[in-house]
Amino acid sequence: MNRLEQKTPSELAAEMAARVRARRKELGLSQEKLAQKSQVSLGSIKRFESKSEISLQSLLRLAIALNAEDNFEELFARRQYRSIQDVIDEQI
Repeated sequence: MNRLEQKTPSELAAEMAARVRARRKELGLSQEKLAQKSQVSLGSIKRFESKSEISLQSLLRLAIALNAEDNFEELFARRQYRSIQDVIDEQI
């Protein structure tokens, strides 16, 4: 993906909010039930689903409540090397 095709932070946040909403519905959870399960305020969940705004701590709580925390563990994981040259290039 080149620089012109990269998504904006707003676009990424909106997509993430849509995925959280879809996952919540998939699990049969109302916003209220998710608020109880995650210990994130109902207002924060509503704001996230409608405006894509949420704190990192609240997003992590939602991920845990929705059994999706593994996705965060890989977010900035070390990349896999394809060759010895990749290792050398990283050291420079």
